[in-house]
Amino acid sequence: MINIPTRDEFIFSLKCFAAAMLALYLAFRIGLPRPFWAPLTAYVVSQPMAGAVRSKAVYRVTGTVIGALAIVILIPTFVNYTGLFALVIGGWFGFCLFMSLMDRTPRAYAFLLGGYTVGFVAMPAMADMTAFSISSIFDVAVARSEEIILGVLCSTVVHSLVLPKGIGDIILQRLDQVLDDGQQWVKNILTARQAETGSQLDLNKLALAITELRIMSTHLPYDTTNVRWTTNIVRSMQDRFSVLVPILSAVEDRLHVFHTSNSGKLPEEWQKLLDDIAEWITRGAENTDPGDAIRLRRRIDRFTPSINGESHWEDMLLANLSSELYRLVDACEDCFDLRRKVNIGLKGEMPPSEMRETKVSTMTLYVDRRLALSSAFATAMSMIVSCLFWAASGWPTGFAAPMMAGMYCMFFSTFDNPVPILKSQFFYTLMSSPVSGIYLLWLLPSAHSFEMLVLLLAPFLIWFGTYLAKPATAVKVIPFMFTVLATLTMFDMGSANMTSYINSQISQAIGVGSAALFMAIFRTASVDSLIQRLVHSIWNDITKLGEAVKAPSAIAVTVKMVDGISLLAPRLALATKTGGTKNPGFVAATNILSDLRVGLNMTRLLRTETKLERHHMSVRPVLERLADYYRQGKKSQDAATEELLREIDQTLYRMANTESRLQQNQAIAALAGIRRDLFPDALPYSPSTAGDRKKDQAKKMPEIPPEPDKPATR
Repeated sequence: MINIPTRDEFIFSLKCFAAAMLALYLAFRIGLPRPFWAPLTAYVVSQPMAGAVRSKAVYRVTGTVIGALAIVILIPTFVNYTGLFALVIGGWFGFCLFMSLMDRTPRAYAFLLGGYTVGFVAMPAMADMTAFSISSIFDVAVARSEEIILGVLCSTVVHSLVLPKGIGDIILQRLDQVLDDGQQWVKNILTARQAETGSQLDLNKLALAITELRIMSTHLPYDTTNVRWTTNIVRSMQDRFSVLVPILSAVEDRLHVFHTSNSGKLPEEWQKLLDDIAEWITRGAENTDPGDAIRLRRRIDRFTPSINGESHWEDMLLANLSSELYRLVDACEDCFDLRRKVNIGLKGEMPPSEMRETKVSTMTLYVDRRLALSSAFATAMSMIVSCLFWAASGWPTGFAAPMMAGMYCMFFSTFDNPVPILKSQFFYTLMSSPVSGIYLLWLLPSAHSFEMLVLLLAPFLIWFGTYLAKPATAVKVIPFMFTVLATLTMFDMGSANMTSYINSQISQAIGVGSAALFMAIFRTASVDSLIQRLVHSIWNDITKLGEAVKAPSAIAVTVKMVDGISLLAPRLALATKTGGTKNPGFVAATNILSDLRVGLNMTRLLRTETKLERHHMSVRPVLERLADYYRQGKKSQDAATEELLREIDQTLYRMANTESRLQQNQAIAALAGIRRDLFPDALPYSPSTAGDRKKDQAKKMPEIPPEPDKPATR
C-alpha cells in the first residue's frame, strides 16, 4: 500500500524542486560546463528545517573548498603513478572519514564533503586519460566548486524565504517535553510510598532525548526564528537536564533503601519535604516563586543529620540523600530560570546574560575511535582496490566504481552494522537504472527548451521528493532518486549514449558492491563488543578522575557520561531483542548509572580535597583505590574489593570525627554515595567496626606527625 504524502511533505518537495530548477537555470545562463551538478547539489543540501539547510550549506561549502584544494594538490602530483595514486586517494578518503567520525555533530559533514568531493570531481575528469591535462585540473576544480556552491546557495535561499520551517520550534517542543517528563519522573520518585525500581528505563530514555536535543541544537544559530538569539541558553538548559539523570537515579536508589529497611518508611517530616519538593517542581517555570527554592533548601539543611563519630549508616545515607535533594532543587531552579530567559528571546529580545551562559562543548561527547579507525580503513581499502581495478581494466567509465565505493562507505559508516543498509542501497541503485536510462537516453534529448526540461523532470522529482522529508523513507529514496540525478550529468559530459550508460551503471553497481564487501570484512562488530567498548570508555574516564590533581567540572563530567548512557540505551534494547542479556557487556552496562554516580561523587571529593588537607584529612587513598578498581575493569579479586570497602569505611570514620563540619558533610555525603553504589549488598557501615579497623591498621604502621597548619592566604 502506497502512503499518500502529507501537505507538509508536498510543500517540502515543491521547494526542493524549485531550488533545483533555479540552480539549473542559473547554471545554464552563466554557462557553467556541467550544469546538472547544480540541481543535484540543491537536493543533497535540502532539509525540512530551514536552520538545518543553512548549517548544512555552510558545512558543504567548507567541505567543497577543502576538497577542491585537495584535488589541485594531490591529482597533479600523483596522477602518473597508478599504485601511489590509489594509496593517496584511499588514504585521503579514510582520513576525512576518520575526522568526521570524531565529531558527532552536523559539523562532521564538512569532512565528509572534503573527502568525497575529490572522488566526484576528479574521477570523472580522469575518465579519458588521452584528453586529460594536468594544467586543466585547476579549471575543473574551480568549475565543479562553482556548480556545487550555486546549488547550495539556491537551496538555502528557497528554503529560507519560501514558507520557512524553523528548527527552533521543534527544539522548544523537545525542550518542554524533556522538562515535562523530568517533572513527572520527579513526582513519581519523590511521592512513591513503596519501593519501586522501574524508572531506570525512563532515565535511559531521558538521556537519549537529551543527546538528540544537543546534536539537533547545533543547527539553532542558523535558524530563521527568534530562538536563535537564545542558543547559549538552550545549550545550558540541556546541560542542566543532563545533571538531572544521575540525581534522579541517586534519589530513587536512596529512597528505595529507606522504603525497604526495617522501618519501611521515612520520618514524616522527610516525606512531607519530598512531597513539597515534588509539588514545587511540578508547577513548572511560569508558576514558581524563587523564594520557594530558598525555603526548600533551608528545610533540607535543617533536616540533614549532624554527623559525628557515633553516627551510623542510616545517618550518613540521609546526609547523601540531603545533598542529592539540594542539587535537585538547584538544577530545577536553573532549568526554570533558563526557560524563562528563552521566553524573553522568543519576543525578539536578547536576554542580558545570554552570552555569559556557560555550556559544555559538544566535542566532549563520546566517540568510538576503534570503530572510526576500522571504518576509515575499510573505506581506504575499498577505494584502493576500486582504483586499481579501474586502472588495470582500462575501462573509461570505470571511474564510477571508486567514486561510489568511497561515497557509500562514508555515508553509512555511522551505523553499528552498515552492511544491511548497504545491501539495500545496492538494490535501490539497481532499481534506478531503468528510470535513469529513460531520462538520459529518451526524455532529455527530446527537451528542446528549459521549460520542456522542467516539465519532464517535475513528475519524477516532485513525487519522490516527498519521501525525502522522513528519515525512514529517505534512506530508500535517496539511492533511487540521486542516482538518476547523477546519471543526468553524463549529458553534460557528452556521453549520453547506450554504451556509456550501460557501462556507467555496471561501474556504479561494482562500486556499491565493493563498499558492502569491504565494510563486511573490516567493519563488522557485534552489539556486545560495542557495548563493552563504550562501558570501558566510561570506566576509563572514572579512572582518570581518581588520578586527577584538580577537580574537573561536575557538569562536564555529567554531560559526557549521560551521553554515553544515551549511546548504550538503543544498543541495550537491541541486545534484549536478540537474546544478548547474558553477555558480559550487557551485564556491565545495566549498572552504568551506578558508575555515573560514583564518578560524580569522586568529582565532589576532589573539590573538597584541598580544604580537607588543611585539617590533615586526605581522600587521596580512596580515590587511588577507586582508580585501580575501575582500571582493572571492576574485576578486582575479593581481597582487593574488601580492601576498597575497608578504605571507604575508615575514611568515613575519620571524616565523622573531624572538626570541619562543612567539608565533613560534603565528603561524607560523597563517600556514602560511593559506598552504596559500589557495594549495595554489603553490611551497613558501623562506627565501631570502622574504628577497630583503623586501630588495627595504626598498629601496623608508624605514626606520622601531622604537618603544621599553613598560614591562610588571600
